[in-house]
Amino acid sequence: MEFGIFTVSDITRDPTTGVTPSEAERIDATVRIAKKAEEVGLDVFAVGEHHNPPFFSSSPTTLLAFIAAQTTRLKVSTSTTLITTNDPVRLAEDYAMLQHLAKGRMDLMLGRGNTAPVYPWFGKDIRSSLPMALENYNLLHRLWREDVIDWEGKFRTPLQGFTSTPRPLDDVPPFVWHGSIRTPEIAEQAAYYGDGFFANNIFWPKEHYKRLIDFYRQRYAHYGHGSEKQAIVGLGGQAFIAKRSQDAWNGFRPYFDEAPVYGNGPSLEDFTAQTPLSVGSPQEVIDKTLTFQEYFGDYQRQLFLMDHAGLPVETVLDQLELLGGEVVPVLRKELAARRDPEVPDTPSHASLVRAKYGDAEPRRFRPGANRGDNVTGGSPYQDSARAGAASGL
Repeated sequence: MEFGIFTVSDITRDPTTGVTPSEAERIDATVRIAKKAEEVGLDVFAVGEHHNPPFFSSSPTTLLAFIAAQTTRLKVSTSTTLITTNDPVRLAEDYAMLQHLAKGRMDLMLGRGNTAPVYPWFGKDIRSSLPMALENYNLLHRLWREDVIDWEGKFRTPLQGFTSTPRPLDDVPPFVWHGSIRTPEIAEQAAYYGDGFFANNIFWPKEHYKRLIDFYRQRYAHYGHGSEKQAIVGLGGQAFIAKRSQDAWNGFRPYFDEAPVYGNGPSLEDFTAQTPLSVGSPQEVIDKTLTFQEYFGDYQRQLFLMDHAGLPVETVLDQLELLGGEVVPVLRKELAARRDPEVPDTPSHASLVRAKYGDAEPRRFRPGANRGDNVTGGSPYQDSARAGAASGL
């Protein structure tokens, strides 16, 4: 099972000091946080995608490539990449490039986001967000698996004889999670393709997420990808940890009370009781996180949100010391002991390569040196590439 952290990249005033970091400071802090995640033994760092203040992460692949270059083991991911307002061709290119640069230490989570104005900013209609998400992913899925593609749909111009470059590393596409907080159609989509489903287990009661996860598991089995136990599930969560429980409550309260997403709403006590938020000592965070497995079943990835609401970077780094040093080692041991032997590990690039090639050498794509021209984009290579793809070359 993988453990990690994700960030929504908010730039928020610290309510205890009144200081708001600059974009540059927050970006630098995020890189420090990602590197610290690897240092303390976490597996994954994920960043969301936003195109409006007060968030900075408009270009996740740029940030994640920079982080991958400064780490050796950490898997980089997204939380989430917008499958609606991004062009699938651009997504295919950008994330294949990241896959190469990270040497396979990456995957991505796709979702529709939660910012309605982003649709007109990118020339899209929010009323079509769900069919757009379904169509766009169908195209992305094909772009990573077919060297030359002819395609026509409703939400973008047709493609004729198109090849997205670079091709996926080892000709194995990145693993995809589909993230949702409320939409069964997205769970259905994840199940149909045999992809992972990530329930962003933050704001709502566990009963809500259980319905989505159970539905995804049922449909995963229905489409023949394996049993319900073998479905690939990820969960979000939030935590604020201190050695002493009361210090955690006192330390987090001013940030919770003024947080843009839930400030001036329920009390910290009520919100913690009603949602997956964990506040307290390492043991209290361990105990609450273990209830996720009891309620949702065995799962493959647990990500925590720990750097939001104006928390200063030094506080976040201290949190990661406790998470990686005292919480995650116990969770790994406990969840491994409880895990059904039928449950698979989180897919990795290495495991996907083995599943496709066994002991054979992976395919390394080599386009013809003179395959096209700079005027029409046409290429005599297209016919040979189609033939090669058909024969598995």
